[in-house]
Amino acid sequence: MLKIIPALDRYILRLVIVPMTAVFVLAASLLMLDKMLRLFDFVAVEGGPIGVVFKMLGALIPEYASLAIPLGLMLGILFAFRKLATSSELDILRAVGMSYLRLLRVPYMITAVLVAVNIALVFYIQPVSRYYYEQLEYDLRSGALGASIKVGEFTTLADRMALRIEESEEEGRRLKGIFARVSDEDGQVLSISAQEGAFLATTDNPETIILQLTNGTIVQDEPGTTPRLLSFSRHNLPIDLPSIEQFRQRGDAEREYILPELLRIGWDQGQSEEARDASQASFNFRLVEVVMMLLLPLLAVALAIPPKRSTSALGVFVSIVMVVSYHKVNQYAEDIAALGRVDTVIAFWGPFAVFAALIFWMFYQAAYVPGGQPIGALENGFSNLGKRMGKLFKRRKHRSDAFATDAHHTTAPAE
Repeated sequence: MLKIIPALDRYILRLVIVPMTAVFVLAASLLMLDKMLRLFDFVAVEGGPIGVVFKMLGALIPEYASLAIPLGLMLGILFAFRKLATSSELDILRAVGMSYLRLLRVPYMITAVLVAVNIALVFYIQPVSRYYYEQLEYDLRSGALGASIKVGEFTTLADRMALRIEESEEEGRRLKGIFARVSDEDGQVLSISAQEGAFLATTDNPETIILQLTNGTIVQDEPGTTPRLLSFSRHNLPIDLPSIEQFRQRGDAEREYILPELLRIGWDQGQSEEARDASQASFNFRLVEVVMMLLLPLLAVALAIPPKRSTSALGVFVSIVMVVSYHKVNQYAEDIAALGRVDTVIAFWGPFAVFAALIFWMFYQAAYVPGGQPIGALENGFSNLGKRMGKLFKRRKHRSDAFATDAHHTTAPAE
């Protein structure tokens, strides 16, 4: 296969793949690390097992990948053409008759593959993984994942028992300083304290566990009688686990619908107007984000070529700002279109038309206008700003050196 591909295409492929992969991994890692810290705090507060954090992060990978893929694609192509431009290789290729569209053959092959991957992510994988994430969060809050009793706090179980544990050792297998208060329907109250204890599972009834207590006392208080004090060396206290409701079915939110479901609900006249608006907004949001990827190679080339005899990286900054801003505009459009305030076509495809026209103009300026610079005004502005800042720092340094010299002569000791 590699023998069929011309050497130039293989060279451009290497230039694109390396930075694209690095940006993709870096962007996804930063998003996941930020979420990981919040998930660790959330799981710690809920008292759940640490392993659920990594399950929840795994469920968010498709969502973060759908954001990191376009950014990695654009920056990978941008850095590749920037290297060609700064090393004068691009001038040589243009001099021998290579057009920008010919040079974009391999980047568009990569784009086609990533567009297919992103379609699978946003229309099929991401909705299911998001539902799985919501289910894990619900199970964690409800205690279905085996959330532990918080040490040092009173915990209410089955609305008839209050339990407090002072210390927990060996990952909860050994408990110390236990106090329990149990009441029944007849008004009898048992106040139990023990030095140590442990939770034991039961085989006959999975909805009940046994709290085995060691070396403690029981105060039995019945209405109309004198409280009795009993001591024990070992006592088994049955605890009824709270009932856990089943998690809802997938589809409570439009972002959990896959493509066939979005099309069925969004254009079904039997559905409510609110449901149709929300489904159409979600469908168009995902679609316009995918279609936008087809314009990224043109944007990358337009912003990759710095002015002659310049190594300015302003184009990298501008490209990131444009892509992130466009994504935020689409998110806002989804919100207002889901509420029915703006027509879906206008909300999404209006900004897309403006964005596409801007990219085509920038690419035309860079590819077909001699010496054209799409962001030439910004380049000149930042260049002038840099020169003025450099002069300002030089003046301040000169004044500080002069002041230090005058102070040295003034404070010199007299003979």
